[in-house]
Amino acid sequence: MSEWSLPADREAVRTALVTWYETDHRQFPWRETTDPYAILVSEVMSQQTQLDRVVPAWEAFLDRWPTVSALADADRSDVVGFWSSHSLGYNNRATYLHEAATRVVADFDAEIPDSPDELTKLQGVGPYTANAVASFAFDTGDAVVDTNVKRVLHRAFAVPDDDDAFDAAARELMPADESRVWNNAIMELGGVACGKTPACDGADCPWRRWCHAYETGDFTAPDVPTQPDFEGSRRQFRGRVVRVLDEQGATAVNDLGHRIRVDYAPDSERGREWLEGLLSDLVDDGLVALQEEDDRIVATLAAD
Repeated sequence: MSEWSLPADREAVRTALVTWYETDHRQFPWRETTDPYAILVSEVMSQQTQLDRVVPAWEAFLDRWPTVSALADADRSDVVGFWSSHSLGYNNRATYLHEAATRVVADFDAEIPDSPDELTKLQGVGPYTANAVASFAFDTGDAVVDTNVKRVLHRAFAVPDDDDAFDAAARELMPADESRVWNNAIMELGGVACGKTPACDGADCPWRRWCHAYETGDFTAPDVPTQPDFEGSRRQFRGRVVRVLDEQGATAVNDLGHRIRVDYAPDSERGREWLEGLLSDLVDDGLVALQEEDDRIVATLAAD
């Protein structure tokens, strides 16, 4: 797939996709709002979690912290505890979201900025999230390129598995000043019709008439880095530490090991040294604090 080009009739391609999206698409509550704070929360939560599972967590989060100012005023340990209890992936994303809210209040007068460049100044907000928030909240974003969009462009127009090529194709396709509907539509296409297992006819894909994969039967997709298994991973036990501290409060390190794994033994390979390394990482990430009390080391969730 070294040669690629977009169809000559770009307007027909755009109209077909937008019409398909506006006729029928998945309903998510963050698609019913243009509140940039609510959209930022949804984007951060969605990075590692299936969208159906994000919905109740997103609603509960906004019930608890309904504005960016409310989140900035919250104890970081409460935000991290919420993240862990709702199984929303890496807990440092909760700290980034809290720090971003603090920055918005301090530097932007509690108004989330509307440009991708300004949004990337916030902690934990990269180009994808910045463009998504700018698009869905303000209609001022650039073309969003995520895994779904790459898969669509690769299959439909034989765009090579190259980030620069994906960016160029996405920018060239997106109609001017319509980032909200366009980015929603092309991401929906990748999520509904052009998933890992394509559903071209079943989802009535609007790009079949132009699609290289549909014509050739070659539905190869770009390589997507696979995450290591979660079960038994360091990430799993980091999450367990945060969850125990959220539920139990201050906990002696001597007791913590037994609470996060049933086979914990201080002198074993996954014993005290392993646990201290785990806690050291969490301290470095600003998620956990250690202090000495009555000749013992006690762990707590880190406060601001």
